[in-house]
Amino acid sequence: MLQPTVLLVDDEEDFIELLSDTLEDKYKILTANDAETALSILEQSNVSLVISDVMMSGINGFELCDTIKSDIGHSHIPVILLTARNAIQDKIEGLNNGADVYIEKPFNPEYLGAQVDSLLNNRKKIKEHFSKQPVTKLISVAQSTTDENFLNQLNTVIEYHINNPVLDVEFLSSKMAMSKSSLYRKIQSTLDLTPHELISLTRLKKAAELIAKRSYMMNEIAMMVGYSSGARFSKSFKQQFGISPSEYAQLDKHHL
Repeated sequence: MLQPTVLLVDDEEDFIELLSDTLEDKYKILTANDAETALSILEQSNVSLVISDVMMSGINGFELCDTIKSDIGHSHIPVILLTARNAIQDKIEGLNNGADVYIEKPFNPEYLGAQVDSLLNNRKKIKEHFSKQPVTKLISVAQSTTDENFLNQLNTVIEYHINNPVLDVEFLSSKMAMSKSSLYRKIQSTLDLTPHELISLTRLKKAAELIAKRSYMMNEIAMMVGYSSGARFSKSFKQQFGISPSEYAQLDKHHL
């Protein structure tokens, strides 16, 4: 399995080296001496998490964090801000700009490592829960307001065209007004799924919703969510959720 990539942003070389030494055993490390370089790296690399100092020349850490969280391509990336400023107003500003964690200097390197591990592991668990639970909504994966808007729009497009057999990444990219490559990268980074996998999963979650209504036959539901074969629908449903559609239909309503 590929190591997650952590981007370190600080204008002090010695501090960058300290952070690299702390994290390089578990993560692939990229570094930037200023926010402008960091933003350029984000455009070119699949970064899992950003750690940035607040006090930097040019664009500071608060502004960098706000830019990341406001950009549709990067808004899913967790950000840890580091600062020697310990005023409560600074902490509030960091959180208001979308920081996931705000750590005061000096700090224990092991504490920073634990925060990185926790953020990435929690994101992974959220993604896995979304994929495996029939009733968990796409919006549950959102980590920022920008993500919420993107995922709501994406889910609306998929559900509106859910019975369209030609629903694919090219179709989605045209409806989302994004390039195919940008959409693919955003979905992959946010959900650990390809667009094709997300479309299939959304079909199956919609099917689970229809099954819970107990108003349709299984073959009807299969067609309503874009499956031409009831057998293929049943096999896909069981592979995804570990239970067949008919078994799912037998669950008590309180468990659907």
